[in-house]
Amino acid sequence: MATVQVILQEKIEDLGVEAEVVSVRRGYARNYLVPKGLALEATRANLRLRNSLDKKRAQREARELDEAQLIATRLRKLKLVLVLSTGQGGKAFGSITTQDLARAIAEEANGLEIDRHRIDLEKPIKQHGKFNVPVQVHPEVTANLKVEVIPPPSQAPAAES
Repeated sequence: MATVQVILQEKIEDLGVEAEVVSVRRGYARNYLVPKGLALEATRANLRLRNSLDKKRAQREARELDEAQLIATRLRKLKLVLVLSTGQGGKAFGSITTQDLARAIAEEANGLEIDRHRIDLEKPIKQHGKFNVPVQVHPEVTANLKVEVIPPPSQAPAAES
């Protein structure tokens, strides 16, 4: 299969970032990347343009890092309280998963969307208590999310008078 070298003009998932020279199949470059303005053919003249693309990439990466740090700050301040029902033997009905945590973050943090795959929960939470759950906001930024799992009010132990 014939391949050609192209210079990416934008970040393309699973392919590369701006100013990167990558080898792709000729048809993919000719029919998709070049017509959509996502890449340039790797000619001598275009290789000289890489400096401007490098600057564009540096600006984008700096902006993404700043946004990630702001999101991490919001997550560190957030304290989630989730309800988990248990039976008489203390066995949990269900569990708290990454999907539940992502939904709770969106509700509590005014629409802050966190992909559930970025929440590093080793196994679902099946007991009451307080937990620190790491969230990978950016490859360089991780935030610890404070989560408290409580029983429903009807199951809470009665306070002694």
